[in-house]
Amino acid sequence: MTSSDSAVPLDAGAFARLALELHDADGFDDTVEAVVQFALHAENCSYAGVALATTGGAVEIGAVTDPVVAAIYTAQIKAADGPVLTALRTGTTVYIADVTHETRWPHWQSAVTAEKIRSVLHVPMKAGDKVIGVLSLYTLHPDAFTADDEAVAHILARHASVAVATARQEETMARAVDARKLVGQAMGILMERFDLNGDQAFAVLRRYSQDTNTKLRDVAQELIDTRKLPSGK
Repeated sequence: MTSSDSAVPLDAGAFARLALELHDADGFDDTVEAVVQFALHAENCSYAGVALATTGGAVEIGAVTDPVVAAIYTAQIKAADGPVLTALRTGTTVYIADVTHETRWPHWQSAVTAEKIRSVLHVPMKAGDKVIGVLSLYTLHPDAFTADDEAVAHILARHASVAVATARQEETMARAVDARKLVGQAMGILMERFDLNGDQAFAVLRRYSQDTNTKLRDVAQELIDTRKLPSGK
């Protein structure tokens, strides 16, 4: 999807509506998707995307408005270099007014130029002092982003940071609750089959988790699905 490269007027009401939309988003994926769609229509851009830092230190694609952005992100992730990674690592805004004059990332520059992209703006998304992602804006015109555009991008990035951090926390909590339920079910199977008490059943699951280098929830899931503990040790 490509915008008309014509930004819509923004006021406090627009950001209030965005805040509500992000609050009402159904899960993490919908939250990030709402961010890029709002950016696409609110900013002077052709494409938008969000790249996210993971807890393991890797970079993943959160959402994009066009496959072009996904390809640009993927190339930088594979090369471990590029402006979006610079914004992630340094926590500073990276604005490239004219891609054709950029010399810092030659492989990225040639790939982006081939897509006829001329201006790029990467704005870090921060939760406290931690960079959790980058909001990326792309246009087909040089010198396309004004100071006002950059200011709006920073406001949007702040809204997005709060929403994404909250969605991640809720997702993590939901997984934790799900894991506890799975472990409880697996313990029940062991207690019934081998006449164990709760502590003994949990000790069995934990031992198999350690011996097979498998997450406890995955050991529990396999036991529930197959009625067998993981093999290998």
